[in-house]
Amino acid sequence: MAIDPIEKKPLYHFRPGSEIFSVGFKGCNLRCPFCQNWHISQNKEVEGHFCSASELIAAVTKSAGIRQKSLAIKHSLAYTYSEPLVHIEFLLDCMKEGRKAGIANVLVSNGCINAEAAEEILEFTDAANIDLKCFSADTYSKILGGDLSTVLAFIKAACEKGVHIEITTLVVPGLNDSEEELDACADFIAGLKKESGKSTVPWHLSAYHPAWEWTAPPTSPRFLNAAAERARKRLAYVYTGNIAQEKNDTPCPHCGKILISRRGYNVDTSGLSLLSLKEEKGRASYYCAFCGKEVPVTA
Repeated sequence: MAIDPIEKKPLYHFRPGSEIFSVGFKGCNLRCPFCQNWHISQNKEVEGHFCSASELIAAVTKSAGIRQKSLAIKHSLAYTYSEPLVHIEFLLDCMKEGRKAGIANVLVSNGCINAEAAEEILEFTDAANIDLKCFSADTYSKILGGDLSTVLAFIKAACEKGVHIEITTLVVPGLNDSEEELDACADFIAGLKKESGKSTVPWHLSAYHPAWEWTAPPTSPRFLNAAAERARKRLAYVYTGNIAQEKNDTPCPHCGKILISRRGYNVDTSGLSLLSLKEEKGRASYYCAFCGKEVPVTA
């Protein structure tokens, strides 16, 4: 258990600048040989402790020091670090308890889950960051142990359910870093939620570093930035991660002024209007502090 900046999930358009109570589990249903968290995803002997759903929710509600940006925003709980969906029964117990307590449920997942189970878990999910590890069915099947079509279906289902969705791709040299494959990922995302002709679903391009069984050199920051610039031609919000001197600002889609400025985990949200939060179906909407128009950031 830990309290993290919400940007660490990474979520850039959901409650920006706040902190989130995070809980992790051991185990995963994939076997990515470059896993950055292999010590908990692939290690059955990792130490931990038992915690009931009610105990976890009580810990979240009682936690001190969680930074929120508005009185309208309550606590958030992330199921993260490894693959939480392999513990779906426990997650459902926690999410139902959390929903009763006014806690936002955040899922950080690889999205490899069948349609029936996806329907059930998404009913209680407020926000999610889903890994789109590549756009090759062969790579998913033969190297990662997953299924591309299942992941794509889960992402589409989350969008249809109204879940706040962001997508992360770890760019691994020699595996998924060709222009053709990254373009295919961008094309898929471009077909999701759109505003003014571009998808507003944030795409996080994250740099790989050698880990576990994968020894290829780390992703070049120059290459990652170039890939992000290429993707921005068709996507409204593309961000880079795991590289030094990241500059991941969020501009207003209407006037172009900066809504959110980020330098690592130092986040300035002064471009967002917090005075005009509007409750709709239990959620709130942000507005640009400069032009006053609603922006694709969820509270």
